[in-house]
Order: sequence, then C-alpha cells, then structure tokens
Amino acid sequence: MDVSATLWVLTIGGLAALIAVDFFIGRKPHDVSIKEAGIWTVVWVALAGLFGLGLFLFGGGGPAGEFFAGFITEKSLSVDNLFVFVLIMAKFAVPTQYQQRVLLVGVLIALVLRAVFIVAGAAILASFSWVFYLFGAFLIWTAWKLIQEARVDEEDEDFEENRLLKAAERRFGVADRYHGTKLWITENGKRIMTPMLVVMLAIGTTDVLFALDSIPAIFGLTQDPYIVFTANAFALMGLRQLYFLIGGLLKKLVHLSYGLSVILGFIGVKLVLHALHESGVPVPEIGIPVSLGVICTVLVVTTVTSLRASRKQALAEAAADRDDDRPRDSVDA
Repeated sequence: MDVSATLWVLTIGGLAALIAVDFFIGRKPHDVSIKEAGIWTVVWVALAGLFGLGLFLFGGGGPAGEFFAGFITEKSLSVDNLFVFVLIMAKFAVPTQYQQRVLLVGVLIALVLRAVFIVAGAAILASFSWVFYLFGAFLIWTAWKLIQEARVDEEDEDFEENRLLKAAERRFGVADRYHGTKLWITENGKRIMTPMLVVMLAIGTTDVLFALDSIPAIFGLTQDPYIVFTANAFALMGLRQLYFLIGGLLKKLVHLSYGLSVILGFIGVKLVLHALHESGVPVPEIGIPVSLGVICTVLVVTTVTSLRASRKQALAEAAADRDDDRPRDSVDA
C-alpha cells in the first residue's frame, strides 16, 4: 500500500487527538466502573472498525484484511499483557483511583517504543529478506515457550523490575508513598520520583518484552509499516479500558496461553513459507483470509473452553466446600 507522507502525518495527528481526548476524559482520578470500561472498549473497537473500513474503501480488500488480521492478533496478544499489568499494580500497591492514569501513560510509552521497533523491523526486512526465517523460527520457539509457561501456576508468578527501572530508582530515588498523580516531588531538598512515575515506566517498558513476539507476529501477516503501526496503535489504545472490563475474567481464561501459542506458531509457519517462496522454493503461501479465519477460530475456541473449564472447576470447589461443611455422624466406639 502506497502511503504518502501527508497520510502518515494525518494518521499520527488523528491518533494523537484521540489520545488527547482519552486523557482529557480520564484526567480526574476515579475508580473505573464496568459500565464505563465497557462503553469505551466498544468505542475503541468501533474506531478500529471504521479505520479498517476506510482502508477497504480507499485501499481495497487486501490492506483492510491485513489490518483486521493484525488488529485481532495484536489485541489477543495484548490480553496476555494484562496478566503482567495486574502483577505490576499489585507489586506497587497502586490505589484503584490512580490505575487508569497509570495505564494511560504507560500504554503511551509502550506505543512510542513499539513505533521504534516497527521502524527498525521494516528497515531490516526491506534490506534482508532472510530475516523472515529468523522471525518465523522465533515465533515457533515462542509458541513452544508459551505452552511450557502455561503449565506454571499463576500463584508462582511475580513481577521483577527490569534493569532500567532499578537504575532509575538508584539514580533519582523514590518516595515512600503516592502523592496524588504527581510524578516528582522535592524531599529534603532533593527532587525524587514518586511511585506513580515508577509504575508508569514499569508498564511501558515491560511491554517491550511483549513487543518482541507481537511485532514479528504482525510482520508475518503484513509487511506494510503503515498497517503494522496502525494495528498496534488501535490495539494498545483500548488496552486501558480492557484492563478494567475483563480484569475479573483474566483468571477464567485458563487456556489463553495455549490459544496464543497456536496463533504464534501458525504465523511462524506462515513466515517460513513466505521466506521459502521469496527464495524461489515452490511452496504454497497462506493468504490473509485463511490467517484471519484461523486466528478468530482459535480465539473463540480458547475462550469457550476456558470458560467451561473455569465453570467446571468452580462447581467442583463448591461441591468440595459443601462436603467439608456437612456435619459428620459420630461413630460409636
């Protein structure tokens, strides 16, 4: 898809305006209700749908299909981010009324960092087509790693600060409590960070780890930097509302990691086939309609089986509790 510099500027400007509106609406710290989160989740998904429709009208079915496949893939992978976001919020004991501000700024940092990854990835792929082999192999390896990690109990997981955060805390120091939404305060004549800034950096920089698999994944669906960037942007910008909407359901998505591993493995195979095709090997390539169908099917099946498994486990635990509470007849010696 041929994208002019003017279209890039208009797109980035439009996204910046949407982020500004989102920030203005959520500028006052408050507890986000399920209703509010649900409404704004629908709004962001609708905006993504309208953008995809615009691509269809002006660019044709190819770019639109690539956008929707990329958006759905990035959205599903971003749900996995929410598990870590929950751990980060718990570790830093973020008050509920400040969580929406933390996520807004943290996701904005993540979007900027992902843009850098996208530019670098597009430049590398344009110069070295053999990188598709590396991306494909990396995604297949990541898929296997996800399956292995899915067997680890969630209670054993914990968030560990990365080196950037540790270095920032040593360099600037951190206050011992939150000071509203302030990012910096002066204490004993020294300017130090507040926990609010630290947790924002934690959200933003931790997303880089997820970008290591999500960026190669979307490049496996499209090599158009414009579509890669916009699909990532729309997927990330609705992540804050999604956090509050399905936060209570995350523990019920017990098969999510298995579903994501299937998607990443599928895209990895697609990348390898594409690399072979580019090298002149007569192998079939997997089209966007097939990719979109596989991704949607896996997500639906994963969600249904997860909810069934969670319900079955809840019923079993309830039955066990009833047995424990049932009075036992005494046995005469």
